[in-house]
Amino acid sequence: MSIKDKVTFSMVASSIQEHRDTNVVVVDKKLKLLKSSVIYGANASGKSNLLEAMQFFRHFVLSSSKETQVTDKIDIESFKLSSETENKPSFFEIIFINGKIKYRYGFIIDKERIHEEWLCYYPKNREVLLFHRKGNNFNIGHSFKEETKDLEKKTRSNALFVSVVAQFNGTISMRVIEWFKKFRIISGLKDDHYSSFTKNKIEDPNFKPSIIEFLKVADLGIENIDLFKIKLKKKDLPKGMPEEIKSEFINRGISNVVTYHKKYSNNSKHVSIEIFDLDMEESEGTKKLFALAGPLIDTLKNGYTLIIDELDTRLHPILTKSIVDIFNSLKNSNNAQLVFATHDISLLNRNNFRRDQVWFTEKSEYGSTSLYSLVEYKKEKGKVRNDASYSKDYILGKYGAIPYIRSNKSLF
Repeated sequence: MSIKDKVTFSMVASSIQEHRDTNVVVVDKKLKLLKSSVIYGANASGKSNLLEAMQFFRHFVLSSSKETQVTDKIDIESFKLSSETENKPSFFEIIFINGKIKYRYGFIIDKERIHEEWLCYYPKNREVLLFHRKGNNFNIGHSFKEETKDLEKKTRSNALFVSVVAQFNGTISMRVIEWFKKFRIISGLKDDHYSSFTKNKIEDPNFKPSIIEFLKVADLGIENIDLFKIKLKKKDLPKGMPEEIKSEFINRGISNVVTYHKKYSNNSKHVSIEIFDLDMEESEGTKKLFALAGPLIDTLKNGYTLIIDELDTRLHPILTKSIVDIFNSLKNSNNAQLVFATHDISLLNRNNFRRDQVWFTEKSEYGSTSLYSLVEYKKEKGKVRNDASYSKDYILGKYGAIPYIRSNKSLF
């Protein structure tokens, strides 16, 4: 998309000492990881493209071997604003830890096929090649041979080898797939996509109290929530609706969430409970927070990684800060990670983030996105100090990554 040259986003903590007891996870003597990171940048600078690249990576790993046919194109967008790259393949690589073992996995692809694919791991802090694929040639490492079972010949040119091997229950490849399932990406602009996840979690008696507590902490006036399922009959659906869709609606029904609020008399005494329909009677911010509750709590309970584009949309800045504070605290005992893009500069200060947790995207005059962290950035007088006024300096343009507005004299 807008990423022309290789950019690297990292959750590895640098050697700086800020918030090291709350915002950092110690993996071992050599490796420390961050619990959260925030990404700033002007509109159209590439923030969403960076997160969409992560989303594509995840989806392609989980689906390439089972949701595509041999003739299907790969849904990848190369950088179009340069004659040098418009027909070149795209490079993806990720380094992650699962089960205390580090893995390095990546591939190079275009719309037609996988050009290269590789997987390495570090069972004893030393990199071991599991496989390297180049075109139709496969170099299979000793530790990976047992689970491949000659699957190289059955792997389509537009399917990932690691996904194919995982379909046949390969032990190592399943660990890769398992980690990608824990790597979640959602959009803060389209909360209807994940509100159904929160609705399903209400039916879990071990999960529902956490959702209620989350909403109470947010000071929304909600005392309790419930989920009602409405069963539909064929006569309730439009006559022109296709039969297969009708069957799906009849089997699934409609889930309706209600919230409970205290009702008071003239002398401010609690007299009863009033029931609100979430979709019809609650504010847009409440609906957004309800939708976020499921993914956020699930991430914290299970130690997952959650990526959110536009986290702050329709949320008060104090609510957004409270979400960040949960991740950057000792309460985050399972070492869950949160990465989000935002325009909310009230968060941009040294009380919330270390310098290595703050990232910027900036688009060049040629339309390509660059990515850098505050700890990497060097001003004319050297590196950014930890006592700097991050938000003020950002607005003044000292770190770049802001829009440069032209004169509006001729606008009208």
